[in-house]
Amino acid sequence: MTGVGSSISTVTAVRVAGEGREFLVDDEPVDILIDGGRIADIAPTGALPTRGEVIDAAGAWAVPGLWDNHVHTVQWALAAERVALGAASSAAEAAAMAAASAPLPDGRRVGAGYRDATWADEPTLEVIDRMTGSTPTYLINADVHSTWLNSAALRLEGFESPDGVLREEDAFEISRRLNAVDVSRGDAAVAAAGERAAMRGVTGVVDFDMAWNADAWPRRVDAGFASHRVEFSIYPFDLRRAIEEGLRSGELREIGDVPEAGRGLIRVGSLKIISDGSLGTRTAACSHPYAGDPGNYGVLTVPPEELTELLTTATAAGLTAAVHAIGDRAVTAALDAFTATGATGSVEHAQLVRHSDLARFARLGVVASVQPQHALDDRDIVARLWAEQTSIGYPLAALRDADVELRFGSDAPVAPLDPWQAIAAAVSRTDDDRAAWHPEERLTVGQALRASARTALRPGQPADIAITGFDPLTSSGAELRRMPIIATLLDGRVTHAA
Repeated sequence: MTGVGSSISTVTAVRVAGEGREFLVDDEPVDILIDGGRIADIAPTGALPTRGEVIDAAGAWAVPGLWDNHVHTVQWALAAERVALGAASSAAEAAAMAAASAPLPDGRRVGAGYRDATWADEPTLEVIDRMTGSTPTYLINADVHSTWLNSAALRLEGFESPDGVLREEDAFEISRRLNAVDVSRGDAAVAAAGERAAMRGVTGVVDFDMAWNADAWPRRVDAGFASHRVEFSIYPFDLRRAIEEGLRSGELREIGDVPEAGRGLIRVGSLKIISDGSLGTRTAACSHPYAGDPGNYGVLTVPPEELTELLTTATAAGLTAAVHAIGDRAVTAALDAFTATGATGSVEHAQLVRHSDLARFARLGVVASVQPQHALDDRDIVARLWAEQTSIGYPLAALRDADVELRFGSDAPVAPLDPWQAIAAAVSRTDDDRAAWHPEERLTVGQALRASARTALRPGQPADIAITGFDPLTSSGAELRRMPIIATLLDGRVTHAA
């Protein structure tokens, strides 16, 4: 097998399984010819002479390179060095798991991934202090909208909280501080994460890190990063700076002499606005109260008039918008703002959607950027907290049937950066031995693949290709989750080879 970094001119004996398959008369193997980083021709195997470096797929399958349309890159990259708390069944167990871990080089303990919405006990300052002592300890909720700190960490960060839990903007501030590691350490972690992503067929991500990414990504490319394409976001606290620097969505962001492998990879993305909270933290803005908490309808963290003003400013500056909206009340407010301003872009998450808003998505041309794995991770929490909601929970087929453009992501580190997990979740709506959760919202594999890619396997398209060991179109949910990736090509260049 040709190694990473090689430029491929021909992929032989491959079966097309993704977008582009509809132009072929049968499912027999074909050869894909690549020229200048683009697909030049597709013909039956052996019909055209091969040239240059060749990958012999030996009858394996090809799909367009996959995208993860919602990633917090640095936080995902650093997750590898943090204590995984997803298995914790109680506050006491989560605190004990953190206490049993060694501090990081900076002297702090950091854990992530707990889900307290299903615990019988609640996070308290007494519990975490008793377990963790004087070592500053930070436990990040799986949804990243709340963070549980011990007294030592609260003092170090200058915060106060009677139960040790910081929510929404305070929690985001803690995450920003934890993610602001030494540049060399952070960039090395991002490079390693990029290699892992390529191993799953990823050729592009949308980066929603809460930082000034316009300089970080060119710096990483200059240092050799070339694993995948990146669209990076801007947050409201940096909007004025972005406008002053003339950043416009879709434009290349390259500074100085860019290494050949990194050319054309980094583009300006959207203004990211977090307009409500989350299900797990019980702050997503909903029409009906949370079960057992009659006064809690969640929070609109950005008032509607402020949201409209932000979208107006972004649109005037040539920036699209990506509005985080989980609860149905927040989704409606986001669509209202898109309507009032003529802005373009996406609603991120859309985990609870009013029936009347389905057609509005399509009419406005607003993309539904969703994370199918969240439906399965949250199904037990939904049963407990959203039992009284009447809107559609975690819609996929309902949005598709309304002609809404779907784009899949992971929200890594909330779920793993692996598009096959999202595809499997969308197709099967289960990841354990239980029956499909709301099976009426299932998609076909072909529909899920379209939501996970930006290109197609057709002449003239970028040669972003993932070669798979199973036929995705006939694979079960379990097989999709463990999909073997034989090779990943980015502009015809090998970024992963098994």
